[in-house]
Amino acid sequence: MADINLQEIRDTLVSVAHEAGRMILSANPTDIATGTKLNSADIVTETDKAVETLVSSRLSKAYPSFAFVGEETYKPGVEVTAAPTFIVDPIDGTTNFVHNLPEACISLGFAIDRKPAVGVVYNPYQDKLYSAIRGQGAYVTIGATWGLEGGKGRVSKLPLSKNPPPLNGLDTCLVAAEWGSSRDGVNYEVKTAVFKKLCASKETGGAMVHSIRSMGSAALNLCAVAAGQLDAYWEGGCWAWDVCAGWAILAEAGGIMVNGNPGDWDPKIDGRKYLAVRGAPSGQKELVEEFWGVIGDGRMEYES
Repeated sequence: MADINLQEIRDTLVSVAHEAGRMILSANPTDIATGTKLNSADIVTETDKAVETLVSSRLSKAYPSFAFVGEETYKPGVEVTAAPTFIVDPIDGTTNFVHNLPEACISLGFAIDRKPAVGVVYNPYQDKLYSAIRGQGAYVTIGATWGLEGGKGRVSKLPLSKNPPPLNGLDTCLVAAEWGSSRDGVNYEVKTAVFKKLCASKETGGAMVHSIRSMGSAALNLCAVAAGQLDAYWEGGCWAWDVCAGWAILAEAGGIMVNGNPGDWDPKIDGRKYLAVRGAPSGQKELVEEFWGVIGDGRMEYES
């Protein structure tokens, strides 16, 4: 890792993200070809594929010796190895993209030894770019391509609060979660049971969270937790390309990632079950344990 210039990689990913963002903005979702993978809720578009082709081409030319894992070219059974690897989602939030909801992004991660090292997440609709380098902090830049601050954009360190409040329990939290594209079986049953208990009143045995948000993008959910706008994000069923970049940003903002199933404090990058908690001076461990208590005996089952 000492021989790898992470700053250079971050700068390359930012450049690629801006180029891909222009491609996403130029697409008209109502006119493009749309298909499905798992079912009618698991959507893929020709723009997803075109953006991944662009990203793969740029990164393979700049770093021909590094591995590449992308959502649209992924083959079942392929695992992220310890080798330096770009882990890419060309459009995270494809359903939002198809519906013209401006909450979609390109997620560009770089991992070493199966740990996120660099992350760039860019929402071109809002010209909002999140980035992080391991050991160097996390930042959000707004309006760079719009010309704000002389083209440099308005840069803020994450989390956005200089003094994040302690985490005092789920009943003080705004939590993110997603339904996912699989709507039956054990995973659906576990999710719906947890959603119900998170929202239920204390008097009925619930956690009484402030509310649950679904941004429709794992990467944007993670960035919102990193920013301190969300307190936690629970997910099952997404993939390494959904979380690698956001995980790097979360970690550099003082947040933690644990397994979405109880008991595992060191989840795999491609484990497909995650619980992210924002940075705080205290209460992270306690919040994780409280959330795991809400899950109880339920376990999500996803194959890597």
